[in-house]
Amino acid sequence: MQKNDLIIEIGTEELPPKSLRKLAEAFHSNIISRLEQATLSFDSSKWYATPKRLAVFVSQLDEQQEDQVVEKRGPAVSSAFDADGNPTKAALGWASGNGITIDEAERLSTDKGEWLLLKKVEQGKALSELLEDIINQALKALPIPKPMRWGNNTEEFVRPVHSVLVLFGNNVLPLSIKGLTASNKVQGHRFHAPEFVEIDSASNYESVLNERFVVADYETRKSFIKQGLEAKAAELNAVVDMEEDLLEEVTSLVEFPVIMTATFEEHFLEVPKEALIYTMKGDQKYFPLLDKDGKLLPKFLFVSNIQSSSPEKVVAGNERVIRPRLADAKFFYTTDLKVDFASRVNNLENIVFQKQLGTLKERVERIASLSKDIATQINANADDAQRAGLLCKNDLVSNMVLEFTSMQGTMGRYYAAASGENETVATAIGEQYLPAFSGDRLPSSNESASVAIAEKLDTLVGIFATGQVPKGDKDPFALRRATIGILRICIEKNLDLDLAWLVSIAAKLVQPKFDKDIDQKQILEFMFSRLKSMYQDSGVDSRVVQSVLLREPSKAIDFDARIGAVQDFVKHPAADSLIEANKRVANILRKSTEETSFTPSPSVNTELFEADQEKALYSAIEGVKTEVESLASNFQYGKALETLSSLKEVLDAFFDGVMVNADNADIKQNRLTLLSQLRALFLNIADVSVLN
Repeated sequence: MQKNDLIIEIGTEELPPKSLRKLAEAFHSNIISRLEQATLSFDSSKWYATPKRLAVFVSQLDEQQEDQVVEKRGPAVSSAFDADGNPTKAALGWASGNGITIDEAERLSTDKGEWLLLKKVEQGKALSELLEDIINQALKALPIPKPMRWGNNTEEFVRPVHSVLVLFGNNVLPLSIKGLTASNKVQGHRFHAPEFVEIDSASNYESVLNERFVVADYETRKSFIKQGLEAKAAELNAVVDMEEDLLEEVTSLVEFPVIMTATFEEHFLEVPKEALIYTMKGDQKYFPLLDKDGKLLPKFLFVSNIQSSSPEKVVAGNERVIRPRLADAKFFYTTDLKVDFASRVNNLENIVFQKQLGTLKERVERIASLSKDIATQINANADDAQRAGLLCKNDLVSNMVLEFTSMQGTMGRYYAAASGENETVATAIGEQYLPAFSGDRLPSSNESASVAIAEKLDTLVGIFATGQVPKGDKDPFALRRATIGILRICIEKNLDLDLAWLVSIAAKLVQPKFDKDIDQKQILEFMFSRLKSMYQDSGVDSRVVQSVLLREPSKAIDFDARIGAVQDFVKHPAADSLIEANKRVANILRKSTEETSFTPSPSVNTELFEADQEKALYSAIEGVKTEVESLASNFQYGKALETLSSLKEVLDAFFDGVMVNADNADIKQNRLTLLSQLRALFLNIADVSVLN
């Protein structure tokens, strides 16, 4: 079987930078999966992506499918011929439909009988016959939410397509893709080498583009930019502020990256650095520079898409572009400082948070009340938490945040501090949205934690009260994220907060807005479902999570402690036996309850014991009961399960030597009561019976 390299490139107008990687990876995946479905084998593959092209390279791909032996079973021999041995209409129809005569049919014998059989060799198709449909289907399946049309073309794509390259070895496959005929030509860099150039072989694709000022390999380009930024920053004795998302976006914006340095006037540093950094990164895709202490420097790095003969002009142009944006930030900041920050709370009266939930002012009043209650519960300064809660949305009516919306919270911290609020209050305002995303940091103090929980809790309970519950992948108010935030703060900061209590105090504040009672149980179930997802996403076995969920501990730290204990327990040498025993006990008790309405007696009657094994089990249970209950009440679930593990041998002996369902009703009742006491000890921690 002949093999060769394949290169496919779709040349376009500038592709959306934030989607480039996703599009390229999907295009590659779609092509490869379809080649595999076509049983075309290859050695390896990779994808390329620049702002103006998506490409897939496949190494040593089969030129043609293997021939296949196809078997088609016909009617059973018993029904294919009549009593005289003549073929029936069914048999003749089957043979005719497959282009053979009855005499040419083979026989297939099995244990169930004999059938007519057609065996034929189906010749494999050439790659050139299959590839057009493979490419078109791969493009059609790309994750493009809003495809566009161009000119009079009826074709659709994320951006207008201007060229298509399909090269197998050194042979052009002139396929019809997106209304264009594929060729062996690609366009170089739009400034340095805009003309089209022929590629003589698929294996030379990357090198030819490199010669035309295009670094086609996305990861190579990204690595070059990252290393270049770090090297340039080191030359300046600085640290580059380089977030992964920005690095990805810049990599998706350039084909031939050139790292350059620019400056801005030092007086702009009077503005909080977060605002300046946001302006540089968000608006202009620049990389700010910090000193070793994290202080912003009046310099930044940027990635140009050209190698200019007059680099100073490129630098000057970028400095000229950023200056008005920085000037705006400074103007907004100085203007905002002229207004007392606390007085802005009255302006919130004119902004509706949500039609049924009232204005932003009503919202912050609820947050303030919640913050105070939560702070009191966790021994934080309730007055500071309440003050921060009341002022936490004031920056939403500032000039800076109206212009740069993502600065909310951050600017509130600066404005609060500038207006004389104490550091605890200012910090809590700045940290109200934490954690904002997976892996984000948590509020630094308990006062900040109180406000952050209150802010999220008011949204969660309020939106549930309006009936706008998240469904499927639709969660417009980000209630899942808010809930995860509450849970993370409680668990990771070890806050002794009851989720049911949190929901109840939030519901009490929101309830006056509604005639119908708020369904607090529904909200709690939602929170527990997020807890389950949290642990499963982190790799915890779903059975471990379920064992704890069945006990419904309403404190997040309690839930977390039980999860950790059960995870350790399943590794214990006695775990398998105890889990099986618990399952057996649970089944016995459930069946007895269903069949005879069994309820445990107040206590076990030792005078009804007949076997030494039940005496031993009773004695063992009594010996650990007080200790287990004490450990469990103090969240020391690991030690409690370790103590219960000592029951393995005596429990095994009980089931080996004792018939629970005795003929004597009193003895049976007594033994069931003994087992219910055993099960109750384990249920102090988790329902380990589901771990089986």
